[in-house]
Amino acid sequence: ALLRALLRHCEQLGLSSLHLLFGAPQDIEACRDAGLLLRQTVQFHWQNQDYPDFDGFLATLRQDKRKKIRQERRKVTDARVDFEWRRGADITSADWDFFYRCYERTYLEHGNRPYLSRDFFARIAASQPGLWLLFIARNAAGGRIAASLVGLSDESDRPEAAYGRYWGALERVDCLHFEACYYQPLDWCIAHGVQRFEGGAQGEHKMARALLPVATHSAHWLAHPAFADAVGRYLEREDEQIGQYLEQLEERSPLRQADA
Repeated sequence: ALLRALLRHCEQLGLSSLHLLFGAPQDIEACRDAGLLLRQTVQFHWQNQDYPDFDGFLATLRQDKRKKIRQERRKVTDARVDFEWRRGADITSADWDFFYRCYERTYLEHGNRPYLSRDFFARIAASQPGLWLLFIARNAAGGRIAASLVGLSDESDRPEAAYGRYWGALERVDCLHFEACYYQPLDWCIAHGVQRFEGGAQGEHKMARALLPVATHSAHWLAHPAFADAVGRYLEREDEQIGQYLEQLEERSPLRQADA
């Protein structure tokens, strides 16, 4: 009923399209029944198997993957970089200012303007403080050199999921990106009983950090019939290719049980 009302609203406003991203399974089924176009894509998620600690997590990986992660973490440790984390109201305005400096610099270094403003982060800090987790890296002299921001699914002490992530650095340290954006968040998730860390779309390199491929679904309504037909035919071909891609990724699992 909600979907039907939403489609009527779009038609009344003369909108060209409607897009439902990351819908719950029942939402996607309702969209299927209503004749919306469905799309399947791939993200990379880490699942917590109630690991006792980070070493317990590493023990589930193939030997080459364990070795790689330990080498990457050791490079950050040898550079005498350590981390602290802050959540919610413990993230001060100065912390947000520092994070934004890092975030902005990373975009500019890649030739892009940051698409989120400092005011945006001020607003989410004020309206949803408990949903944000900030990791801050310090060098041997105690100076702040990098930060990564993780979103949480709820404000409880044990949220269901964590979502990565924006990050940036003011100094270059080998493997600092992996530590700030993967290993520190995963370590935190293990310590706090968080069941899932979603690393976002793209990046098969995430599989080496035990973020495994997961099919995600979206639904789309296009007002123009000919355009909708063309997109529908494309999605049929793409869906078959995505299925094959998932099978190929699953054959490259970093988990020990996948060893030959």
